[in-house]
Amino acid sequence: MEDSYSVSRRWEDLDTDILVKIFQTFDIFELTSGIAHVCSAWRLACCDPLLWKTLDLSMLKSNFIKIPLEPYVYVDGRSDKTLTRVLKISLSLSRGNIMTLIFHFNLYVSDEQLTYTAERCPRLKRLVLPAWNRIKKTGICKAIRVWKDLESLTMPSIANPPYFMEEISRNCKNFSELKIMGPCDVLCASTIVTYLPKLKVLSLRCSLLNKDALILILEGLKHLEVLNISHCLLIEVPPHPASKRVIKELDRFILERASRLRLFLTCMEDSCLMCERTKNDEGLMRWYKYEEDLWKADEVCSLAL
Repeated sequence: MEDSYSVSRRWEDLDTDILVKIFQTFDIFELTSGIAHVCSAWRLACCDPLLWKTLDLSMLKSNFIKIPLEPYVYVDGRSDKTLTRVLKISLSLSRGNIMTLIFHFNLYVSDEQLTYTAERCPRLKRLVLPAWNRIKKTGICKAIRVWKDLESLTMPSIANPPYFMEEISRNCKNFSELKIMGPCDVLCASTIVTYLPKLKVLSLRCSLLNKDALILILEGLKHLEVLNISHCLLIEVPPHPASKRVIKELDRFILERASRLRLFLTCMEDSCLMCERTKNDEGLMRWYKYEEDLWKADEVCSLAL
């Protein structure tokens, strides 16, 4: 009998394209676990732009407690260290190719972490940052000045948004999509109209929405094509209110102004589970009570995750 023999191949001899396809099935924890240090071939594959179009950190949450003073959350040091480590490795491997950056709504990023990230992914086009309790004015403005290609943003509602929207207006000439995860009052609407007059897509779903704010948006955003107010708690505030009145049906005045839009998404049904949840949460959704990834949903496809 002839001597049998076998041909063995080493992992590092795998074609780079095959390695990249394998690594595309990995989550962020696996990609940053040290596989890039196995050998030069794996390092090369780990840096492939196909792996880094999107940096999805939506599975990473802060270990935090709520506190009564600003920033209203205290984040455990180990959570910060974990996030910093993941960011440093990811941003090193990505080599500036990240175009979409997604944070979990319970991942509380610091000023230093945000500016570090901004400097290392200057080509960013989409940012999902639904909580920024720990980010100061200087931090978010510094990041926006770097992200000149930014087109889409998911953000929380903020008490004093003009400086932020103004920064986007100055620096992000292609900005066209905005999602606000929180109440929208007249001040918020006025700020959007003033600084983002060319906005094309706006989602306010599952939020407390002032009727006057809605009218201001419909009349003021002349370039708006898509507006999503699905599951919103729409309220009317009289000049001298004893109480806010919940509106259960859109009137002709609003519908006429919305008729010019390519897509006007609404849902105010008593039988709708999401509408019921928004009502129970008084327009400030407590996402932690519901399904894990429910906060990622949106009726506007380009804003869904």
